[in-house]
Amino acid sequence: MIKAELFVSASGELTGFRITGHSQYAEAGGDIVCAAVSSAAYMAANTITDVIHADARVVADDGYMKVSVAEKDARGCRIPLEGLKLHLLGLEEQYPENIDVTYLEV
Repeated sequence: MIKAELFVSASGELTGFRITGHSQYAEAGGDIVCAAVSSAAYMAANTITDVIHADARVVADDGYMKVSVAEKDARGCRIPLEGLKLHLLGLEEQYPENIDVTYLEV
């Protein structure tokens, strides 16, 4: 199962995310859930770092991605992070056995 944690500051701003695991929906190369999550996560990370140029830490490896945005840049990263949140929640609704979305106050 894919575990997606959305980081939320005490003020309620999204400040990043951590995604771990594999969905096990289908075999590698044909897993639409993994592909949808991976594509959206990379788009959010790339938008934050290469378009917005926010102060962010990004770590990505097989089945793992973590993006942490500095509190001072959270407001400017609201759109890609909210978009990712909506995308992940939609996938969780469609594939509840394959993805779990939670919130973590940081």
